[in-house]
Amino acid sequence: MPIPNKELHRAGRTGWLRAAVLGANDGILSTASLVLGVAAAHATHTNLLVAGVAGLVAGSMSMAAGEYVSVHSQADTEQADLALERAELKADDKGEHKELMAIYVARGLKPALAKQVAEQLMAHDAIGAHARDELGISETFRAHPIQAALASAGSFAVGAALPLVVTVIAPATVLIPLVAGTSLVFLALLGGLAARAGGAGVTMGAIRVTFWGALAMTLTAGVGALFGTFA
Repeated sequence: MPIPNKELHRAGRTGWLRAAVLGANDGILSTASLVLGVAAAHATHTNLLVAGVAGLVAGSMSMAAGEYVSVHSQADTEQADLALERAELKADDKGEHKELMAIYVARGLKPALAKQVAEQLMAHDAIGAHARDELGISETFRAHPIQAALASAGSFAVGAALPLVVTVIAPATVLIPLVAGTSLVFLALLGGLAARAGGAGVTMGAIRVTFWGALAMTLTAGVGALFGTFA
């Protein structure tokens, strides 16, 4: 029997999309804020670039390491649950049949049909049926540490490069407003694109990111100006 074409749902994007959006957002925001803070302290243009590049490298590695550890912990938990489920299937196959049947009855199937479904699914792939219907583990939502780490590091670097490019080409007299303004535009575009990819409202997604970005850059520039005054 031919397998029907799989529909493309947004839920399948959540793993890599979350990591990529978070990475790019952090790259833009942290690098722009760093540049603005240092610029407000009256640093030279060379020092601004050094600080920005250092922030890009450190931030990319930090995002990759943090995402890898976090998602790997989730993957370890999934594997431990699956190992426990395999042991239970081996020790009490009939009890696991009843457990799966009870799940289907709770979802609305009649007992006779639930029993039939449980028997057929367990005959086909017992651990897969329990992983999906008892533990909530499916291929769509499985943890992928390497994928998440690479997505975070790469997207952070791309995001961080945007305010750095502006820093390179911006005249010193308008560097602060130009970096701040373009970074807010980048953040708004990113928020809108992420919201659209996830099926949410584009306008609200852009507003959320822009608001918090403006707040972070304002506070960082303020701290830089304060310390620059006393330096």
